[in-house]
Amino acid sequence: MSSENLQTKWGQFISLIIVFFFWGFVGSANDILIPVFKKVFTLSQVQSQLVAWAFYVAYFVGSIIFFLISLKVDVLQKFGYKKTLSAGLLLSAFGSFLFVPAATMESFPFFLTALFTVGLGFSIQQIVANPLAIKMGSPDTGAHRLTLAGGINSFGTTIGAILLGIALFGMGNDKKTDLSLEDIKLPFIILGVAFIVVAVFMNFSKIENPAKIEKTVIKNESTDTFRVLDYPQLYLGMLAIFIYVGTEVTIISNLPALLHTAEFGRILEDAVPPFIALYWGSLMIGRWNGGVNVFNTSTLVNTALKFIVPAVAFGVIIGANLFAEHDVSEFYIYPIWILLFIGVSFVGGKNAGKTLMLFGISGLLMMLSGLVCTDTEIAKFFFISGGLFLSIMWPSIFDLAIAGLGKNTGKASSFLIMMILGGGVIPLIQGGICDIDLTNPAGIFGISWTHFSYVVPLVGFAYLGFYGYYCPKILKRQGIGRIETEGGGH
Repeated sequence: MSSENLQTKWGQFISLIIVFFFWGFVGSANDILIPVFKKVFTLSQVQSQLVAWAFYVAYFVGSIIFFLISLKVDVLQKFGYKKTLSAGLLLSAFGSFLFVPAATMESFPFFLTALFTVGLGFSIQQIVANPLAIKMGSPDTGAHRLTLAGGINSFGTTIGAILLGIALFGMGNDKKTDLSLEDIKLPFIILGVAFIVVAVFMNFSKIENPAKIEKTVIKNESTDTFRVLDYPQLYLGMLAIFIYVGTEVTIISNLPALLHTAEFGRILEDAVPPFIALYWGSLMIGRWNGGVNVFNTSTLVNTALKFIVPAVAFGVIIGANLFAEHDVSEFYIYPIWILLFIGVSFVGGKNAGKTLMLFGISGLLMMLSGLVCTDTEIAKFFFISGGLFLSIMWPSIFDLAIAGLGKNTGKASSFLIMMILGGGVIPLIQGGICDIDLTNPAGIFGISWTHFSYVVPLVGFAYLGFYGYYCPKILKRQGIGRIETEGGGH
């Protein structure tokens, strides 16, 4: 490959990662909308979690629809990467514009419909963009590009909360605490226009479509039966993805309700964005740190980068908050948790099973510490640090789940993507526990039910740690050796 062609590939890839940024931006925007909708529409906590449900169930529905259509016609073979990706972007643009009539009508179901439509477009984008990122250059560096894309996704989640917080509440002396649905219109109009611009750019870009596959080959492959239950690493991995995404979403989706309780200082909606940015920033810290492993550097340089990269990422979080004129003085204690995370990542190394087990145990201990810590100023950071230990679980789970599947890897991957549904289900369970405070304000074990609800992600971390421990044993029985992970994330 000439240097010119290599440059062209990177030009295409840089345009593609804008899509990954959008996924992150909207994902964190949901966490701002949850407390806003809860207050404006006078919702219970479980009702407010329908925001997460509408968004993440769209991934499941979209994947099912795509899978069913693919039984009749191979969408990527027929329409190509560009047209399919553009269609997903335009669908998300339509969903973004639906926020305008939803705000005008002041209709919560309409807002959920708009979010579902955005998520439906994202499901198409996910199916196309992940394999496309791998194909944009040498197969040997495919995982590197996916890791970088995951880091950009995390950057989107980090600053998305900050930017939407500014749009809704203002900043500095102009900051307001009263909420208006009218303020939601402009950010989503801008987002919709951005989706259209990227869709047009993608459609006219030089992105190459997949090589045509002869029908005879497809016919031969279709005769092979594929049963999920034949692969314990896969069906246990599907549950792990379901719980992973659900745990990632539920920690932050219910955090505004936790911070609003009397024991956590009754923090109002306008003061929530910095905490949301710190949580999603924690995933960014972890993924950028995990990305260090994909580069072939000396041990000394690798060790140095393991400390430098998280420090830079934390600086980005602080800088974005200072730009928005947020008081983040209490965040300066957080590097304690970052150093703990770095220590665990050194022990886990590139071993997918060991990493997942250690991070599962660490996340469990963080949730437990948050539950028993009587100093709520510290307790909230134990919960937020769950983002650090979730950050590089996605590739570990994925690598373990598809190990040994050979030509069925593609089918297995589609089943794993469907399990993103967990992001819509598990927050509802935690929200239901939070709502017990409405009928039993006395709480349980001396804490509120909203505080106690963090037992849900604790159980999630426990299963993820178990999968990291048990799956390598399954693979060993199948004669499959150690699985290494490249770092990165969903």
